[in-house]
Formats: sequence, C-alpha cells, structure tokens
Amino acid sequence: MDRNRHSLREGKAYLDGNLILDCIKLNVVFIPEVVESSAIGQKGKSRRYIGHDVTGTLVQYKSTPWLKEIAKKYIETGVTPKLTIVGISDDPASDYGAEYGKDIITVENAVITSEIPLLQLDREGELTQEEVEFGAENIIIS
Repeated sequence: MDRNRHSLREGKAYLDGNLILDCIKLNVVFIPEVVESSAIGQKGKSRRYIGHDVTGTLVQYKSTPWLKEIAKKYIETGVTPKLTIVGISDDPASDYGAEYGKDIITVENAVITSEIPLLQLDREGELTQEEVEFGAENIIIS
C-alpha cells in the first residue's frame, strides 16, 4: 500500500502575529500533571490529570533582533515579556493532511525559559542559529 507520510517541513510559525520566516524547528509539548492514588484492596493505581504544563523549543536562523529585544525590555522595565506563538502544520499532500487537515497550536503567555542568545561569533561557524525554550500558561488546540 502506498502511503503519503506527513512531512515536518510543511507549515509555518508565528510570533505575536508575525511570520517567523527563518524558522527551522518548532516543538510544542503538553505535559499532564498526574496524581496517583490507591486504596486498601485495590491492586492497581488510579490516575487522573489535575493540571498541565506547556513547553516547547523554537529554533531559527537569526533574522531579526526579537530575542535581544526581549532581554532589553526586561532589563529596562523589570516586566517579564510574554509571547503568543502559533504553529501550523499543513501537509495537504499527506494522508494525514487529506484526512484531518491542518494542525494549529497556539500557546499564549509564553515566556522564554532558557538562555537567550545575544551574540554569537565563531571563526568556524557558518549560519547563525538561535534556539530557545519556552513555557506557556495556556494552549489552544485547533
């Protein structure tokens, strides 16, 4: 059977409404907070979600100073910059895309949680890539 697998290359990423033209990779992860319980006579454990976290990673070729601006804004105001990140996975030529359409994930009130690269120099280097991790308060799954 011929299968048309879903391609990770097909899609877009937006940061506060602006297309990230040089995005290389965007991963968004939902992490459930699970509580376990058991009672006398119960052989197994009961589990349920009591909350969640949303984290992710964004990798891009450096094309704008947005990361530097986040650090500068915090230094100048003391207010944590919060972002909205939207990822759209769209591969209509795949079996998944033909059956289910686009995946659209929006994370709201995202905060950079990793080191923020401000300057990179390397005699052996080629193209400047920036990678940051983030955590978000809210997620919308469309």
